[in-house]
Amino acid sequence: MEYVYAAMMLHSAEKEIDEKAVGAVLKAAGVKADDARVKALVASLSSVDIGEAMSQAIAAPAASAPAAAAGGSSDAPAEEAAAEEEEDPEEGFEGLGSLFG
Repeated sequence: MEYVYAAMMLHSAEKEIDEKAVGAVLKAAGVKADDARVKALVASLSSVDIGEAMSQAIAAPAASAPAAAAGGSSDAPAEEAAAEEEEDPEEGFEGLGSLFG
């Protein structure tokens, strides 16, 4: 996950996501970077719109909450939990968002 977080941080800072930059972020975080994993990450992100992917990831939990509630269980606590999730789907991402200012 550290590798993905490094790429997200670089994206947020509007910096180019290349092997050198990802390696530098990981080194600054105290992570011993595996060059092969860094290279694979950079290659896999070359065709991805990171901003769009992040917005879809934030929307995904909100879309799955009604499906989970419609699972057929008549358990009241489960319905309450689903209702709480529907109220503020971005609440769980406050910590992640604060990492990027």
